[in-house]
Amino acid sequence: HYHLIWVTKYRHATFSDENLANEMKEILQQVANDNQITIEKIEIMLDYVHVLISFAPSKAPASAIKALKGRSAFIFLQRHPEIRQSQYWGGHLWSSSYYMSTLGNMSKEVVEKYINDQKYNAEQKENAH
Repeated sequence: HYHLIWVTKYRHATFSDENLANEMKEILQQVANDNQITIEKIEIMLDYVHVLISFAPSKAPASAIKALKGRSAFIFLQRHPEIRQSQYWGGHLWSSSYYMSTLGNMSKEVVEKYINDQKYNAEQKENAH
């Protein structure tokens, strides 16, 4: 199991619309299915993605990330030329960096709770304003 986090280029709040966030979830699920990657948990935040994934040991972690980030960006920006034009004129939806960790001594449940709490904490912060 791998815990992955990556952000949008320039930290644009691209997924402020719930429909866009849900669409990205669907795109990432499709890309994962096409690449034999299992998404255990996923949250799409305003400007970043949290995902807990697993895949066969024969697959290199870097190739899983490349597939998820690269293909999802291509599909999303192709479907939304208006977003590409206004925010991502260079054609890159995601920043080139990412955070990745193996679960190691952290249980899958702890990471799933952390990912769930991200959405909850963001909503609480939003409602406080």
